[in-house]
Amino acid sequence: MTTSNLYRKEKIYGFLFILAPLLGLIVFTLYPMFYSIYGSLTDWDGLGQMNFIGLSNFTDLFTDELFHKAVFNTLFMMLGIPIGITLALLLALGLNRGARGTTTFRVIYYVPVISSLAAVSIMWNWAYNGDYGLVNQFLDLFGISGPNWMANKYTVKPALIIMAVWKGLGYTMLLYLAALQSVSRTYYEAAELDGANGFQSFRHITWPMVRPVTFFIVVTNIIGGSQIFTEMNIMTPTGGPEYASASVVFYIWQKAFGSFQMGYASAMAVVLGAFIFVVTLIQFRMNEKSSFDVD
Repeated sequence: MTTSNLYRKEKIYGFLFILAPLLGLIVFTLYPMFYSIYGSLTDWDGLGQMNFIGLSNFTDLFTDELFHKAVFNTLFMMLGIPIGITLALLLALGLNRGARGTTTFRVIYYVPVISSLAAVSIMWNWAYNGDYGLVNQFLDLFGISGPNWMANKYTVKPALIIMAVWKGLGYTMLLYLAALQSVSRTYYEAAELDGANGFQSFRHITWPMVRPVTFFIVVTNIIGGSQIFTEMNIMTPTGGPEYASASVVFYIWQKAFGSFQMGYASAMAVVLGAFIFVVTLIQFRMNEKSSFDVD
């Protein structure tokens, strides 16, 4: 076999290897995305004919109070991202000290990550029950009368945030733990010789060295947080008291499959997709400006 024939054969094999994911991208991502963009410009109900109506769906979003509430709720629940990152980093710093039982704690913290989100939502829904829930029973030990968490518009969002932080804590902690264990001890030894205390070592060595992991976590969490749906669909199937727990994706789902306003739902999906794209782009730009190399 000549070199050119071997090269051509390898090209064919290489193309076949990427063909399946490429087709998956086209069929399950690009085609639905462009179809949704076109659908957002129509009055499509999901079954009948698609009539072009221009930007009417988008202009209606400006006066849709429920959409505004859903946007606010989605952004509010992203407050759990910095809380989760802080707790995960503290846990990783503790486990990185090599204390006894570290492996056991890793398993314990990671169990919620591999648990079914539906099962976790049902479990926390019971825990938050105002009459017999474990949360209120625990608060009762300290003489605190807990609210009916999921039926109160002021507590439903914090309750969902606590559950989301608990669910994702183990994954974030493991990422930080891996990053911490890759930091060379020589940096800390040099800092110690220079008289740096623990906080200074953390600020000038640990935090900069784990910044790529932090960037990854923030980006993926914002993308995931923008698409939060399952939790509120199970725990507050009507959107919560006064629509206090409905996210944008929940509202899209209601409009698309509850009211059969597929065109309007597509317009919201386009807006949400644009938001995620812009925020992610800004984060990448900011990360490029603050990146550094260790010589």
